[in-house]
Formats: sequence, C-alpha cells, structure tokens
Amino acid sequence: MIYFDHNSTTPIRPEVVDAMLPFLRDGYGNPNSAHTLGQKTRKAIEEAREKVARLIGAADASEIVFTSCGSEADVMAVYGAAQDAWHRSNGGSNHLVTTSIEHFAVTGACRELNARGFKTTTVDVDENAWVDCEAIKAALLPETVFVSVMAANNEVGTIQPIAEIAALCREKGIIFHTDAVQAVGKIPIDVQALGVDLLALSGHKINAPKGVGALYIRKGVRLSQLIAGKQEMNRRGGTENTASIVGLGVAVDLARREMQAHGAELERLRDRLETGALALDGVRKTANPVKRLPGTSHLCFRGVSGHQLVVGLDLDGYAVSSGPACHSGAVELSHVLKAMRLPEKWGRGALRVSLGWGSTEAGIDGFIASLGKLLGKLRESAKI
Repeated sequence: MIYFDHNSTTPIRPEVVDAMLPFLRDGYGNPNSAHTLGQKTRKAIEEAREKVARLIGAADASEIVFTSCGSEADVMAVYGAAQDAWHRSNGGSNHLVTTSIEHFAVTGACRELNARGFKTTTVDVDENAWVDCEAIKAALLPETVFVSVMAANNEVGTIQPIAEIAALCREKGIIFHTDAVQAVGKIPIDVQALGVDLLALSGHKINAPKGVGALYIRKGVRLSQLIAGKQEMNRRGGTENTASIVGLGVAVDLARREMQAHGAELERLRDRLETGALALDGVRKTANPVKRLPGTSHLCFRGVSGHQLVVGLDLDGYAVSSGPACHSGAVELSHVLKAMRLPEKWGRGALRVSLGWGSTEAGIDGFIASLGKLLGKLRESAKI
C-alpha cells in the first residue's frame, strides 16, 4: 500500500517507537508521584515539553500543556477562554468569532457555547479557502472576547494570515486561538512571531502516536478548566500519557531538524503529482495557489465521485481520501468545499492527496498512472 493520506494521520516513525517502548514496559511510574519511578517519568515528560516549546518558539516550556489530542486542545482553548471571560465580565463578554472552514472541534464548541448564551459570528472565506483579515475585523464587536482561525486547512491546505489576524486581536485585547494541527511540523511556526495566545497541535499528524496533543497557552492568558484536576500545572486534570508524550517529544524534534529539507521535497513531489494529474482530462485543483501546505494537493475530477476514486485507488494499492477523515463516508460536499462555493459538479469528484514521511517519486508516478486508468474506466462506465 502506498500511503498518501498524511493529513488524516501519519505512520509512527521508528525513532518514536523506540523512545516510547521503555515507558510502556518498565517506566510505568505515575509522573505525579514523589518516588524515584514517578520522578523518572516526570523528567521524561518535562524533556518532551521543552522539545515542543522549542519547535513552536514558545518563550517558556510551562506554556505547553499536554492533552489527549488536537481536538481536546481546541475545545480546551474555546471553552476555557470563553468561560473565563464570561465569569470575569459577569456575562458581558459573550461574543465569539470564527470561520466557515474550521475543524469540527472548534465549531462544535462554539455551538455548545451558543446554547449557553454566547453569540458566534462565522466569517466566510473566498473560493480558495482564504480568510480575509478585513472580514475578521468587520466581525468584531465591543463584547467580542475570542477569535479562532485555523493556521492551515486540513482539507485543501490553504495557509491563513495568522500573524495579521493575531495583531488585530491583540490591539483590541481579544484572545486569539489558532488550530495549528495541520501546520505544526510541516511549516515553520513561531508563536511569538505570530503573536497568538493559544495554539493547538496533535501528535498523530507529525509521526507521533494517536492519543496525544498539546495546547500552547501564552503566559498571562487565563482559561477555565475543561477537565478538573491538579496535573499539567493545574490546567488539565488526568494522569499524563507518559509514553505518548515522550513519543511526541521525539517526533517534534525530528520535525524541527528536518522541516526545511523535508518541506522542499514534499513541495517538489506535490508539484510533480499535480503536473501529472492536471494533464488528465477534466481535472482542476483548489486551494490558495501560493499559501498552501507543501504536501497537500486537493484535486477535483469532473464526471466521477470522490468515493469511487478512493475505492478504486485503494484496490490498486493507493490510500487517499475524498475529504477530511472526520467527514469520511459523507455523500454531500464537505463544509469546507461548500464554504469555498465550489460547484457541485466539481466538488463531488474531490480527492485529497496528502504526502509525508515515506512518500517517493516512484509512488507519485505509479499513482498518476493508476489514476489515469481508473478515470477512463469510471467515465466509460458512466456512458453505458
């Protein structure tokens, strides 16, 4: 199987597995215990925290809080910031701003807060899934307390103007959060240069295991607890998942060292893939033509369905997707493609090809050959 679905999840690198194994076997001490076994695991967690902080340019490792996943980090940011502001303002600060292409973790948290008395303004994007900073500015109200805009879209790969939006929010004293799950480890992220208050990341998107993520919380930002408890510096209850956190630390260290060269290689492979795909009949690509992730290609094929393509390519040994994994199996256009106002005749034939660690030129060439044959068969069958 040739794996081209890295935006959905990534294979765990051998170095990550090797680092995790001792903590799955003998290093089982509770990191919050005072004995030697517990303090050994505590030391490993703090070393991983330092590595995550270094990757994203955090001023201090204490600004990193480990979570169970990127979705939890997003929800922790949305709920935590909104609820704290609500309580401190006696209900006066009750307005949230987000966009029409956010992950379900963010939109779902906003919907739940709306049921509790908050109001949300959802800002539209253009046909390339680009968020206009002026549109965010126009959505702000005197009672706005929180803005959330993803750093890079998980479906089409468009990278957003996070620094500009963060500066706007900072000027007005509004908490700014970015879901950077698809961006961290793939493109340079510096939380201080960007000026964000909160940033979510996930392990399984960068060759670490599933079940671990992190939330960057800038010093001075206050959040109400989502999970009550004393762990993670009194910010997130629950005994830490030591082995997975250690794995995340190794993965982010690898990403930091290899990002520049790896990103250039992925961009080269992506361009090779798109050149081959666009040479076929009835194909177009979407997303911002310049500001997009190096390993993400979103293609649309006229006259066939994305599901047919995914199944046919899978039978031929290629793993791709027709959209985000959390939207798998849906028969209608995803909320991202709807927000982009992509015509249905193109959107129903959407295919996301996301490259990553292990992707090769030979795999790309084989994929294009398989794709061309499959398109011919599907279109011929449609005429019968």
